[in-house]
Amino acid sequence: MDAVFVLVHSPSVGPGTWSPVADQLRARGAEVVVPSLTGVGAAGPPFWPRVVELVGAAIAELPADRSVVLVAHSNAGLFVPVIVAAAGRPVVGCLFVDATLPARQGPTPVVPPEALAFLRDKAVDGILPPWTTWFDETEVAPMLPDPAVRAAVEAEQPRLPLSYYEQQIPVPAGWDAQPCGYLLFGPPYEQVANEAAARGWAVERIAGRHLHQVVDPAGVAGRIAAMAATWSPPSSPAGAAA
Repeated sequence: MDAVFVLVHSPSVGPGTWSPVADQLRARGAEVVVPSLTGVGAAGPPFWPRVVELVGAAIAELPADRSVVLVAHSNAGLFVPVIVAAAGRPVVGCLFVDATLPARQGPTPVVPPEALAFLRDKAVDGILPPWTTWFDETEVAPMLPDPAVRAAVEAEQPRLPLSYYEQQIPVPAGWDAQPCGYLLFGPPYEQVANEAAARGWAVERIAGRHLHQVVDPAGVAGRIAAMAATWSPPSSPAGAAA
């Protein structure tokens, strides 16, 4: 398959969370781009158009005849439908990696109401602290066991406005006309993976924690490549008029 892998990171962290996997995929002969979404929080609400703009700009730099595979981690999964709709070229497939799923139809909130209450308690003047500081050290340390990797991940983390998590993201009809799959690392995304299976998607698992792609980039890259290997470009770009 000659499609380009577009690895989309959660705006809660940085593109470095995908860099080790990108290197592994390139070592396998794949072409990969990792758009940076670190400035999304400065755009002001709604934030999703800026995500589309940044990912779209990275895709636009590719040769016009290249199709893409979208690979989204964590809450970046919510942006996949609007990215597909704006891609302007064939999207071979969409792979959600320990990621939140868009609603089947209608706008999708970034987080459910109970999570918003948790975040509002942490915000100061409408701004949240870096993502890893939201959790107890007993949760963060096993997720980022290598001190150098942890330092790199934490250095990239933005301080997002609370309003980022209060937004709702559109779900254009027909965005999932191409194959979709789900790669699960583990709790708390098991129920999400079950929902992906209920939608008829291929679901696979590599046991790990939420940032397992920086812990075992070779294993994650291999599984991503294998899951996408049988996908082929649709006859026309996703989101194009009939």
